Amino acid sequence: MKTNRRTFLKYSGIAMASFPAIIPSRVFGANAPSKKITLGFIGMGGQGIQLNLKMFLNEPDCQVLTVCDAYMDRAHKAQQIVKEFYGNNDCKAVQDFREILDDPSIDAVVISTPDHWHVPMSIMAMEAGKDVFCEKPTLNIQQGRMFADAFAASDCVFQTGLEDRSLIHFHKMVEWVKNGEIGTLEQVNVQMPAGVDFPLEDAMEPPADLDWNLWQGPAAFHPFTKHRTGSYNWRNNSLYSKGVILDMGAHLVDTAQMAVNDSNVCPIEAFGTGDIPVGRATDVPITYNLNYRYSNGAEVNVKDSGKGYWDPKGCHIEFIGDKGWIRQKGWGGAIKASDKSILRTRYKPEESKHFPLPPREQRNFLDCVRSRKRTTYPAIDMHDISTTLHMGVISIELGRKLKWDSKKEMFINDTEANQLAKNPTPRDWESA
Repeated sequence: MKTNRRTFLKYSGIAMASFPAIIPSRVFGANAPSKKITLGFIGMGGQGIQLNLKMFLNEPDCQVLTVCDAYMDRAHKAQQIVKEFYGNNDCKAVQDFREILDDPSIDAVVISTPDHWHVPMSIMAMEAGKDVFCEKPTLNIQQGRMFADAFAASDCVFQTGLEDRSLIHFHKMVEWVKNGEIGTLEQVNVQMPAGVDFPLEDAMEPPADLDWNLWQGPAAFHPFTKHRTGSYNWRNNSLYSKGVILDMGAHLVDTAQMAVNDSNVCPIEAFGTGDIPVGRATDVPITYNLNYRYSNGAEVNVKDSGKGYWDPKGCHIEFIGDKGWIRQKGWGGAIKASDKSILRTRYKPEESKHFPLPPREQRNFLDCVRSRKRTTYPAIDMHDISTTLHMGVISIELGRKLKWDSKKEMFINDTEANQLAKNPTPRDWESA
């Protein structure tokens, strides 16, 4: 019988138990080189280096083999971090992510690119037989459905790079709501930062170390401009992202949607108002007031706080039921409730209607690569929360209430909205 590396990783812990104890643990122990999960990193900007790379480097049962970025200097910066951490020169730095996908020694990829690359790159990695850890969100609704279906039909593990389900304060608020501590949930109020308005810029030659074709990938071609690839800039340009609603909403609205606990997951109605700049580099909503209604009667309101992107006071979440409320003001702020006894309520595992607090997303991903179990935040969940948020953006764009058929995943009697939900024809970047 032929045993592949994935099967070996799953069962190696069992097999090693049969070896004599006198064999050194560095050879056959849990963190022996042959048993480590090997990783390739794609996208070495702030999120790629400061969070994902550093978190995975501190997990002893994985090894970073290759780092990649369309900006070669970013790849070299990440490579140096890995070399210093491991004390060797084994890590490679490459510019073309396909080198990682083609490398049979790499078990899994970690994708920290701009949003327009999330789904295409994840599917390419899956087709290459890699397990995938990828940042959120999707670029549009149709793309998300293709992505969820592809992973459902595969045997690859997928984890969304999102920590909120593993953060104790968000976890406890959802658990208290699901267990009826405030009665029947009626309303969730969410506040998030406003977007950023950037002016148009003149075209210029790309930096010498940047592969501009690879950075753009499937997005429609646009001449390089000075600040286009900065994280705030690309996130506020619809070629690459749909703005702060999709970015911060994947955090706070996911928490709200878990507490709503609707059987259809996504809302059946969305209505939003907001400001979309005209004649600017920013062409996505920067101010917004979104209202969602779910089939179980719960409603979620999402509006901008007027605060800047990283102002901790710009993020609030409040759950209102027919018997009380729970709220948190400010990112990481204290949780308050209508009855202080709620905050002291604990449940036995068999009593809670919410899943147990999982480990952080990086640790959970590695555990699931070995066990082949469902991750904390699989592909379908990333599609569902992205769908809800895209509904809000489309409502703002069209200036009207939208009704959603959760079974067909279509807007009801709205051809224009359904057109905006579609994935644009991708650019042939591989032939460019």
